[in-house]
Amino acid sequence: MTQHDSILIIDFGSQVTQLIARRVREAGVYCEIHPFQSAEAAYRRLKPKGVILSGGPASVTEDFSPRAPQLIFDEKLPVFGICYGEQTMAEQLGGKVEAGHHREFGRAFLEVQKPSKLFEGVWEPGSRHQVWMSHGDRVTRLPEGFEVVATSDNAPYAAIADEKRNYYAVQFHPEVVHTPDGAKLIGNFVHNIAGAKSDWTMSAYRQEMIAKIRAQVGKGKVICGLSGGVDSSVAAVLIHEAIGDQLTCVFVDHGLMRQNEAREVVDLFRGHYNIPLVHVDAADLFLGELAGVTDPETKRKTIGRLFIEVFEKEAKAIGGAEFLAQGTLYPDVIESVSFTGGPSVTIKSHHNVGGLPERMNMKLVEPLRELFKDEVRALGRELGLPDSFVGRHPFPGPGLAIRIPGDITREKLDILRQADAIYLDEIRKAGLYDIIWQAFAVLLPVRTVGVMGDGRTYDHVCALRAVTSVDGMTADFYPFDMNFLGRAATRIINEVRGINRVVYDVTSKPPGTIEWE
Repeated sequence: MTQHDSILIIDFGSQVTQLIARRVREAGVYCEIHPFQSAEAAYRRLKPKGVILSGGPASVTEDFSPRAPQLIFDEKLPVFGICYGEQTMAEQLGGKVEAGHHREFGRAFLEVQKPSKLFEGVWEPGSRHQVWMSHGDRVTRLPEGFEVVATSDNAPYAAIADEKRNYYAVQFHPEVVHTPDGAKLIGNFVHNIAGAKSDWTMSAYRQEMIAKIRAQVGKGKVICGLSGGVDSSVAAVLIHEAIGDQLTCVFVDHGLMRQNEAREVVDLFRGHYNIPLVHVDAADLFLGELAGVTDPETKRKTIGRLFIEVFEKEAKAIGGAEFLAQGTLYPDVIESVSFTGGPSVTIKSHHNVGGLPERMNMKLVEPLRELFKDEVRALGRELGLPDSFVGRHPFPGPGLAIRIPGDITREKLDILRQADAIYLDEIRKAGLYDIIWQAFAVLLPVRTVGVMGDGRTYDHVCALRAVTSVDGMTADFYPFDMNFLGRAATRIINEVRGINRVVYDVTSKPPGTIEWE
């Protein structure tokens, strides 16, 4: 995608670097994230219009702490430093950073001291604005040519600028939602300061990627593992538009889908798009191997292994395919490049078609690997996928298996499907579906005593979960009105045989995960 104007984001290990990229993309400008160790090579390849330096956990005052490549300053390109990015920028350009001052974490208020191109049309001198701070160190002496343009109570250099050289830096985080005007500041940098054009659109991406797929695949055959989720579906439709019947989709139905979901996938791809589709009903195989399995990681690994085995068998039956299509997204690409070079903690293994390309000696076609999730949804709409499909909440690869803690049975799956469908129906009726990031029911391995009519019941407990999030990395529980919860619980208890109690999960992420397993 290097024919577009671009911005290079140099990552120093911040938990929210991806949000910087999302804000730049939202401004219609292509960008890439690269760790500081490989940033110089990325700079030479991208030839960006400007550079953004991310935050990070290190201290500039420590020996061997990360630095930006000197090249970006030598090239006299516009540079925008954020938090740690401000500190290393100040240090590298001749200023001073010290530890041991007042720390600032969370909401703070910024006083704008002077006009700046960074603030143009957003903040006026003398005005006061909420920002989000997260720092222990701070700049104590400015490099030559810089001046203070904004301050906060504990950060006298909260925003600094060298307007002549187009160098800007802030101690706060403009990329997070807790800095309400932050996206506008990033937009000012990429458009007004770096001069990047807003030419990053899903319409342009569609045409460019179709040409790229045709050039890569030629006359070859492609197989795509279709999960029924948004990513693999958009990838399949895009590839089909590029190469037609050279693509065959394989839909492995593991019997762990939501209510009517398998039928909807088959109808959409066979009926509406007329894409060659192999539908494998493997429910007996999966449920047979999962019988008695209660450990969440064992469940995930069993499902992943069986998926690979079934997919591999079907691919061999199709024969002659040189290419495997995957719905890999840009966050997957970023996360596969370890910032420190060390191992990361496995919170839970992810179910995908990992391992298939090497095992089957196939080349990968990954048409979404430069996109974030919201861009994939926009591309899906561009391709004509129905909004009800493209806008669906995320659904885990292992399906309902990780929404039934404990052992999995057909009876439990049927109970959960009904409860989940009722819950989502109530959310849609309340007009909340698009506001909520993800909502689902969980069938707990707990039975409780209840009273229905004049009789005693001893049935399952159903937990309801709904979260708001930007990217799934952090999440807050959705604050439903109690009347809504009462209405949803009453319907589930009345309409689903096997549930006599409903609870609502009010755990945020962290400390919890979004899914229960």
